[in-house]
Amino acid sequence: MSTKNQFSYNPAYPSIADLRKKAKTRIPKFAFDYLEGGANEELNLYHNEHDFDKIHLKPRYLEETGEIDLSTTLFGRKYDAPFGISPIGLQGLMWPNAPEILAKAAAKHKIPYTLSTVSTSSIERIADMSEGSAWFQLYHPTEDRLRDDIINRLKAVECPVLVVLVDVPAFGLRYREIKSGLSMPPKMNIANIFQAMTRPYWGIKTLQHGIPSFATLKPYMEKGLDLSQLGQFMNKTFTGKVTFEKVKAIRDLWPGPLVLKGIASDEDMEDAIALGADGIIVSNHGGRQLDAAESSINSLIRLANNPTYQGKIKIMLDGGMRSGVDLARAHAVGSSFNFMGRPFMYGLGALDDQGGDHTINMFKAHLYQIMKQLSIDKVDRFSERLLQ
Repeated sequence: MSTKNQFSYNPAYPSIADLRKKAKTRIPKFAFDYLEGGANEELNLYHNEHDFDKIHLKPRYLEETGEIDLSTTLFGRKYDAPFGISPIGLQGLMWPNAPEILAKAAAKHKIPYTLSTVSTSSIERIADMSEGSAWFQLYHPTEDRLRDDIINRLKAVECPVLVVLVDVPAFGLRYREIKSGLSMPPKMNIANIFQAMTRPYWGIKTLQHGIPSFATLKPYMEKGLDLSQLGQFMNKTFTGKVTFEKVKAIRDLWPGPLVLKGIASDEDMEDAIALGADGIIVSNHGGRQLDAAESSINSLIRLANNPTYQGKIKIMLDGGMRSGVDLARAHAVGSSFNFMGRPFMYGLGALDDQGGDHTINMFKAHLYQIMKQLSIDKVDRFSERLLQ
């Protein structure tokens, strides 16, 4: 079967590199820097991508292969592909209406979209756009009252999976954000206004959809907060570590699948299992927190291949994947499911409303092609082709 017909996408943009190049010409510099930036010297960001190059797979050309099936089952739901869309804060700042576009595309293609607490659309709107299939990532509030109310809202829309973010005890030191004014409190300086003027289509779309805001958090904010007061609200509302006891309280409140995102050590993995979490997403926040940390793929290799954890918890990956080849590599070394953020934002920046469909189909086509090369028909067979 031709992948061109099966997974149709714009042939002018066959790779993430092509989408990124186009997106950079359409997104203002301050917003593009927010999307791309990492912590400190961005070494962790670099290793997230380039450590995949050390993983090699073995082709089998003479072996008979059955009909290729990209689907996988996760927490009792069947997804049409083994990847989903990562949560991203301030998504609508980088591309107007981004959460809605991606949630709708994900639902159409039967893959999970994950809404962040600090994204620019609300729990209820994304539940509607995704036909109830969207996951939610919780930035743990300092107040239990706020936590409980958000969880009740998730129950009301029958959110299928709750992801608790654990890797932000403090916001990372991100030089690009400090320079652009997108640290807390955010501000639009003269340079940012000029950059926005050089991207008129982005500006028109922003006016069309409205100035982005933290939509999920609006019920908890006083009306008419200026930027300084907004910064104070965010710092007050989300300052503090996510501890074992805090996750335990959420586990008691949340009846559905619970996933911890940001796990990268054996100690935290053991705690996740002890807490009764259903899964973890190995992640270093896209290289935006601890610049001295190892790459997300190396953390995954270490955790997924520890026999102590086998069969006790779902181990997934977020960070650094830029192609179907990277997805295949991640599966081969032990990931059961993968999440990507920046690639989908490049897709929107390049192709606007068509960006979600394009990027999902592009990754499906990449995966289909590599499974043909490896002569495997199921996603769970990638490990058979890992060159040790």
